[in-house]
Amino acid sequence: MPRTMPQTIQPALAALPQTMHPRNPGMALDMAWIRAARANRSAIERRCATLPGRRSVKGAHQAAWLLRAVSMIDLTTLSGDDTPGRVARLCAKARQPVRADLLGALGVEGLTTGAVCVYHEMIAPALAALDGSGIPVAAVSTGFPAGLSPFATRLAEIEASVAAGAREIDIVISRRHVLLGDWQALYDEVAAFRAACGPAHLKTILATGELGTLQNVARASLVCMMAGADFIKTSTGKEPVNATLPVGLTMVRAIRAYHGVTGHRVGFKPAGGISRARDALVWLALIKEELGDAWLTPELFRFGASSLLGDIERQIEHHVTGAYSAAWRHPVG
Repeated sequence: MPRTMPQTIQPALAALPQTMHPRNPGMALDMAWIRAARANRSAIERRCATLPGRRSVKGAHQAAWLLRAVSMIDLTTLSGDDTPGRVARLCAKARQPVRADLLGALGVEGLTTGAVCVYHEMIAPALAALDGSGIPVAAVSTGFPAGLSPFATRLAEIEASVAAGAREIDIVISRRHVLLGDWQALYDEVAAFRAACGPAHLKTILATGELGTLQNVARASLVCMMAGADFIKTSTGKEPVNATLPVGLTMVRAIRAYHGVTGHRVGFKPAGGISRARDALVWLALIKEELGDAWLTPELFRFGASSLLGDIERQIEHHVTGAYSAAWRHPVG
């Protein structure tokens, strides 16, 4: 039998901010700030080691946080064998990410994922499947995942995806600019990508697993924000090492520093390797402690994930019924 549900979940979800924030306009490249940026790996790793034990939420509070995490997922399919049918199924899951009977037991309505993320060729079927939902389509671009296409081709790819209806563009930077310390080249590249996006939001993927050091991650984060990125994102999901807490902490502290200097809020998206509900809670704790409640909204925080949703739904069912279910009961698409 379902458990008796406390009346705290919907209010807890509604309590977090929903305000629209102005886009980051960027600023001139500040080389003195870039050169001064440092990242103390041992201190960062010690801080990250404390996170799993510092925020232990249970019961209705945990369910509320997990449902909030669902609203922040960019539900993603980026496979060579993607088809319109697969994308349509994924979009159906984005519209109804948690089974209706479970949401009904919790008194929650209107829950969707933050976006659906696809390749350019799948924008049209995604838009058709999401029509009327208000869920944005995000498209990966600029020679994803390596970013080694000719520059003009990468710009044209962005423009084509925006023209096709993508409201968010996930671009990849040229890693060589970071590895060579050519910050002007990185700034110019991202600024051009931002201009090509027009009204679409620019999510800049750093591919942190290929940048070598946390100091490079910190500096690249600042340069991308100075160039006008609306989000900075850890990974493509295709690197050997993707989203890790030390990388995340380095990036969110760069976001905090940028906000302190400019007053502009930039979003953050960890992507790749986040597949368990407990990991999502740790990432949310990191955001709450380092950036505050203003960032706990789909406007400023997203998970790049697909399998994460299935595990969260299993945890929600356990909260409602007291029993764990098989993963096949919660298909993603």
